Amino acid sequence: MLYRAFRCLLISVALSATAYAQPADPVELVNTLMGTDSKPSLSNGNTYPAIALPWGMNFWMPQTGKMGSGWAYTYAADKIRGFKQTHQPSPWMNDYGQFSLMPVTGKLRIDEDERASWYSHKAEVAKPYYYSVYLADHDVTTEIAPTERAASFRFTFPKTDSAYVLIDAFDKGSYVKVLPRERKIIGYTTKNSGGVPANFKNYFVIYFDKPFVTAQTWHGKTIARDTLELQAAHAGAAVQFKTGKGEVVHARVASSFISFEQAERNLEEIGNATFDGVKQKAKAAWNTELNRIRVEGGTPEQIRTFYSCLYRSLLFPRKFYELDANRKVVHYSPYNGQVLPGYMFTDTGFWDTFRSLFPFLNLMYPTLNAQMQEGLANAYKEGGWLPEWASPGLRNVMIGSNSASVIADAYLKGGRNYDINALYEAVLKNSENEGPMDAVGRRGAQYYNRLGYVPYDVKINENAARTLEYAYDDFAIYQLAKALKRPAAEIERFAKRSQNYRNLFDKETGLMRGKNADGSFQKPFNPFKWGDAFTEGNSWHYTWSVFHDVQGLIDLMGGREKFVAKLDSVFTLPPVYDESYYRSVIHEIREMQIANMGQYAHGNQPIQHMIYLYNYAGTPWKAQYWLREVMNRLYLPTPDGYCGDEDNGQTSAWYVFTAMGFYPVCPATDQYVLGAPLFKKVTATLENGRQLVINAPNNSDQNRYVNTMQLNRKPYAKNWLSHTELLKGAVIDFTMSATPNTQRGTTPDAFPYSMSTEGK
Repeated sequence: MLYRAFRCLLISVALSATAYAQPADPVELVNTLMGTDSKPSLSNGNTYPAIALPWGMNFWMPQTGKMGSGWAYTYAADKIRGFKQTHQPSPWMNDYGQFSLMPVTGKLRIDEDERASWYSHKAEVAKPYYYSVYLADHDVTTEIAPTERAASFRFTFPKTDSAYVLIDAFDKGSYVKVLPRERKIIGYTTKNSGGVPANFKNYFVIYFDKPFVTAQTWHGKTIARDTLELQAAHAGAAVQFKTGKGEVVHARVASSFISFEQAERNLEEIGNATFDGVKQKAKAAWNTELNRIRVEGGTPEQIRTFYSCLYRSLLFPRKFYELDANRKVVHYSPYNGQVLPGYMFTDTGFWDTFRSLFPFLNLMYPTLNAQMQEGLANAYKEGGWLPEWASPGLRNVMIGSNSASVIADAYLKGGRNYDINALYEAVLKNSENEGPMDAVGRRGAQYYNRLGYVPYDVKINENAARTLEYAYDDFAIYQLAKALKRPAAEIERFAKRSQNYRNLFDKETGLMRGKNADGSFQKPFNPFKWGDAFTEGNSWHYTWSVFHDVQGLIDLMGGREKFVAKLDSVFTLPPVYDESYYRSVIHEIREMQIANMGQYAHGNQPIQHMIYLYNYAGTPWKAQYWLREVMNRLYLPTPDGYCGDEDNGQTSAWYVFTAMGFYPVCPATDQYVLGAPLFKKVTATLENGRQLVINAPNNSDQNRYVNTMQLNRKPYAKNWLSHTELLKGAVIDFTMSATPNTQRGTTPDAFPYSMSTEGK
């Protein structure tokens, strides 16, 4: 009996060690379905299971939604209509260059509703490098394994004379041609959601490993039996096979934004590899990147959440370049329609991703981010403006000129070997001009530069949010101008403009408030009103958007005690709202309301840095408490695992940084602001080969507070870490506690950078 009890104890310890151990194969911990249980009225991520390589040009996905729907895969759906090549960054931006393959059996059905098949998540395997699902209505299993610009398909059919694979090139202008002797289909799609030149096409080539019994083309819902080549508003093709029970048909697919010839070159990414060979290579590629950050000593749920978020942090911005016949980097320009040399990346909105996604790339992938900067310089040279939201070219959505932050942060953190002078010219142009659309350049630039703010009463929406973001962007330009040794007057101009946030601070309410052109504040003022003077948020969210001068904001609020009380109020206020500007309750409002964290709206970006601001006011333990609450309550490795739009890696990168124990509150500075680590140990291998090791051996759900801290075995009392120092390699040791240390980090010499205290 004693032996049996001892043996059970050993088994229990072993299981516990396995659950908390450093993962050997982190890609297997990723749940690509995290965030897919979403809909327009409520976002739990608004993601789809991207079958892709890191930053791949082409992603693939099972398509449950109708053609043209941004909600192309939703967890609650019952049927799959096809397997789509996608370039969609979010459902709100929708897709471009998409086409699909779909196996069917029995009667040939081309209509997307008629061909759709019931499926179950119980018969679905969704991984970054591999997808498999059983299509019940056709008795077919479909499998996909990706490369950056191509994919391998494996269809397992039943015994039938009527096995088909449909190619749907989608509507809005498409072309297909079947070449039976070569067991090949070529085609193109022009379908897009904007942001493309007139000559935009995505050219595709598909090869099968089995001869066709018959081949047909179709348009709309009509089969064209007399031609194997068809150009139409909505073109497609169908090829037929005779199969035995369990017979496998393979397809190799690649595409190009340049030409059919380039699509053939891109297919060389597969070459002669088997399906399993492509799958294993894709798996290895993901493990290489995910293993750059190794975590241990968390619950299985926390570890799965971490790697699922890390996966999302490695998808966007996607590569929009290809390798020509000489293996030179070239790209089709979504700005002028020409094929040109050099890098191009796309599918990111800087309003979201300047905050933590791009700083994450600067820390972990500086060479890649330098290529992205070259792509930005190319975008400016080809289109005349910096893209604030690119998909694939200029899109008219969101506010700010946050490209300044992305450009400045990359250069200041060591990015080189690209045309920084062109990029600086571009940010200067942005700072003085409105662009060809509201979301390019600076809407209200002349007002901002003359008055120091964008007025509320001049018919420019979201004016207060624009003012606050322009002021921060001017700080980023100020920092970059100093680094580039620009003229003193120019540097001073941006230093002065960076203080424009002060013009919107209302002493009466202690909040940011829209201001009229005559200098009076907007009336009436409801700090709970979403939109209007602000962007997808209210004054309680945007008041904290003074990333570069938190001490200045503290002074405006009357000192640290009042500032901390204001921060506390965000969590203690009820989740009330005024939706009148939108005339309905937008999903971001609903996500704040149901989170049960007061006015804290983590599901949208403007407030995501706010908790870290406790560090600037001498109460870092409050940041430690609330950061753990957000990670525990608002992130799960489940289909409803996010608390709002994931947004191209931003909300995921927030989790990755926060779980490591620090966060880039103010990009374009050298500092990360401290929180508290989630795991007992994190080992990050930097691009230069050095390691950042974060130890917190007594970390637990109860021990969430930092009691003491050492940096490289020496006591460390500051509330921030230096990027420059971390790049040298570092060991950070935390001693965690169940009770807050209210003495550590309480004096100004411990506080992070603020412009108001620069040089003091």
